Amino acid sequence: MNSLKILTVIPLLLAACSHHENAYDASGTFEAVETLISAETNGVIKALDIQEGQELHAGQAIGYIDSTQLYLRKLQLQSQIKAVLSKRPNVSVQLAALQEQLSQAVREQQRITNLVRSDAATPKQLDDANAQVAVIKKQIAAQQSSLGITSSSLTQEASPLEVQIAQLEDELAKSRIVNPVNGTVLVKYAEANETVTVGKPLYKIADLSSILLRAYVTGPQFDQLKLNQSVTVLVDDAKGGYREYPGTVEWISDKAEFTPKTIQTKDERENLVYATKIRVKNDGLLKIGMYGEVRF
Repeated sequence: MNSLKILTVIPLLLAACSHHENAYDASGTFEAVETLISAETNGVIKALDIQEGQELHAGQAIGYIDSTQLYLRKLQLQSQIKAVLSKRPNVSVQLAALQEQLSQAVREQQRITNLVRSDAATPKQLDDANAQVAVIKKQIAAQQSSLGITSSSLTQEASPLEVQIAQLEDELAKSRIVNPVNGTVLVKYAEANETVTVGKPLYKIADLSSILLRAYVTGPQFDQLKLNQSVTVLVDDAKGGYREYPGTVEWISDKAEFTPKTIQTKDERENLVYATKIRVKNDGLLKIGMYGEVRF
C-alpha cells in the first residue's frame, strides 16, 4: 500500500518540477545603455564632484579642468588683435582736408557759373572750375580706395587671430565638465588633482530608470515574438519566488548565434538562438548583470 502511494506521489512531484522549470520561455541578463564620459581637453582636474551610484541630470556641471594657460593665451591674442586693428586709418579724418577743398571748389564753381550767366566771366574760367571739382573728387575716390584697402588688409590680418580665439573658447568650454545625459554613475575613473589627456575616461553613466533584458529564444520560439509585444519578465525574489514586471520587446535579432554558455533556453537541444532586448521599467531593484526570465 505504501509503495502504491509513493508511486502515485512521484509523478506529481516530477510534474510540479517540470512545470517550475518550464515556467518561462527564455532567460537572460539585464543590461543598460552605458555612456563613457571622457576628458575633452588636457590638464589637471581641479574638481570632479561625483560619486558612484549618484544620479546626474543632463547639463549638470560636475567639475572642471585647469584652464589657466588657455585663458592667458586668449588674453594674448585679444591684445594682438587690438594692436593690429589700431593701425587701421581713420578715413573721415584723413579725407577731411580733401572734403574741405572740394567744398571750396564747388563754391567757386557756382560763383563762376553765375558770373558767366551775367557775362562777367569767360567760359574758360568755368571750365577750369569744373575741372578743379572733378580733380578733387577723383582724389577723394582714390584716397578712399587706398584707405579701404589698408583697412581691409588689417582686418584680414586680424581674422586668423579671431579664429584662434574661437578655438580657445571652445577648449575653455570643454574644460568645464558637464554631464551630457540623465543617469546613474556606474564607475568613476578619475579624481581631482589627476592629470588627464583628451579621451581619458572620467566616469561611466547609464540611465537605469528603465533597463533592458537581453534574452535568447530558440528557432521555434522566434515566430512567437514581435516588436512592441508585451511580455512578462520574472526575477527571483528573496523568498524563493518571482517578482513579475511588464516588459516590451524592443529589438529582435535577425541573425542566429550559438547559445551563450551562461544562458539556458527552454529547449536546451537547440544550438542556435536569437537575441532579443526587452525593456522593463525599473523599480530600483533591477541591476545590471542580474538574471531574468521571460514568459510570452
